[in-house]
Amino acid sequence: MVNKIEHIGIAVKNMDDANVLFEKMLGVPSYKMEAVESEGVLTSFFQTGNNKIELLVATNPESPIAKFLEKKGEGIHHIAFDVDDIEAEITRLKSEGFVLINEVPKKGADNKLVVFLHPKNTNGVLVELCQEIK
Repeated sequence: MVNKIEHIGIAVKNMDDANVLFEKMLGVPSYKMEAVESEGVLTSFFQTGNNKIELLVATNPESPIAKFLEKKGEGIHHIAFDVDDIEAEITRLKSEGFVLINEVPKKGADNKLVVFLHPKNTNGVLVELCQEIK
C-alpha cells in the first residue's frame, strides 16, 4: 500500500543554478546533496513541511536523466511514493498488470530502496516507489 507522496523529482541542467532558484522560491536551503553513481545522477533535496522536492542533474551523458533532458528538457521527471514493503508492492503491482522498469529494488538517494513503474502503464508518468532502508 502507498503511504504518501514521498517526493517529486525535477530534472535540471545546472544544479548550482537550480539550487539557488529553489532556495529562493521555497525559502529553505537544500538539506542534502548526494551522488547516485549507478544512475549517473547528482541529487539535491529540499523539504518544506512534509513535502520534498528532489532536483536531479546528469553526471553521465548516457544516464536516464541526461536522456530525459535531451528529449524533454528541464521539468518534472517523476513522482515518488513511500511504501512500507517494496517487495510486496512489486508483487501486488505485477499481479495488477503493471510493468516495472526494474523489478529488483536498487539503492537510491536519501537512504531509499527504489523501483520504477514504466510510464506506458501510468498515463505517461514515471512513478517511483521508495522504501526507507532500515
